[in-house]
Amino acid sequence: MKQLDRLVVKELLGPWIFGVMLLSTLLMAATWLGRIADYIVQGLPADLIVKITLLLLPAIVVKTFAMAVLVAGLLGFGRLSSDSELIAVRAAGASLLRIMYPVMGFSIVIAIMTFICNDRMVPPAAAESKAIATNIANRAQGVAGQPVSEPIVQDGKLKGQIMAQAFDILSRTLSGVTVVVYNERHDATMFMYCNRLEYRGAKKWHIRGGSFVLFADGGKRMDFQEGWPEMIPEPNTTPEDLLTIDNGDNDIYSMAQIQEQIERGKKNRSLKPERIHNLEFGYWNKISIALATFIFGTLGAVLGIRNQRTGTASGFAIAIAIIFVYFMLTNFLNVWATNGLLPAWVASFMPVLIGAVATIVIMWRRNN
Repeated sequence: MKQLDRLVVKELLGPWIFGVMLLSTLLMAATWLGRIADYIVQGLPADLIVKITLLLLPAIVVKTFAMAVLVAGLLGFGRLSSDSELIAVRAAGASLLRIMYPVMGFSIVIAIMTFICNDRMVPPAAAESKAIATNIANRAQGVAGQPVSEPIVQDGKLKGQIMAQAFDILSRTLSGVTVVVYNERHDATMFMYCNRLEYRGAKKWHIRGGSFVLFADGGKRMDFQEGWPEMIPEPNTTPEDLLTIDNGDNDIYSMAQIQEQIERGKKNRSLKPERIHNLEFGYWNKISIALATFIFGTLGAVLGIRNQRTGTASGFAIAIAIIFVYFMLTNFLNVWATNGLLPAWVASFMPVLIGAVATIVIMWRRNN
């Protein structure tokens, strides 16, 4: 049966690569071609436009992995059916389930690739591309950077508030910074002012250009040339946190970062319930997309088994219809989950469950 496995995987690999390239090109053209054209009109350097395009590719390509597996199953098994090779294999005693083993193995490998890329490779690339796009938009509007305000919470208690006149996402700096310190009654006790804060990683912000602290009771002024004043609570946020406070894009987060956002948002109440629900949906969606890759591969293979000779056009038509239904259902469920009508994990896994049931039913009918 190893020869059968090699035959099936060979039939899947070529169409899958073709599907990834074709679908990635279509998605890039549909979602980003207009914006890239705007950048060209604005006179941005060619190397910056190329950089933005390359940073956008991981998020787009990963989204095509599952769709390309579906296309590969439909086209690969459509060809095997048309050439009567499946009939010969089944006549030799192989069951339909046995024929599906290499399909399942191939789909599992692609599913693992999808999860790793979606959780590790996509977030940093998506965050940087968003940072560049935001800076370009700010410059086009004549704005140095977007103002931000974020609470400082330690051990579940509000310790202060950090406000900045401008947040430069690309350089990861805050300008015109004011930090307000609160006591247990939430009364302002101290104010720290500094020209710039620069993010150096590990949730550490470094003061640049000196700072001074004023006491709310009219006490003396204290100047600091370097280092963070001990009496001032340090912010525990990252530039990505500030970037996405009111943003529904979860591509820039890994699962660990999403979980951290949810816990921090619930603890300090800095996020609206709708945003928390959206983050929860994005968290489970990292897993459901990988599972959908496995389901799509198996579903495409069983649908590709046909008794009559049909061309590749029918396979593409079926794939497009399934992909359209899947994404339409996912978007509807995302809206329901965001509005609290469904638990986020239910909304995320429901399309996968529907696909799994459809695959089992179709496989059972084709096997009889």
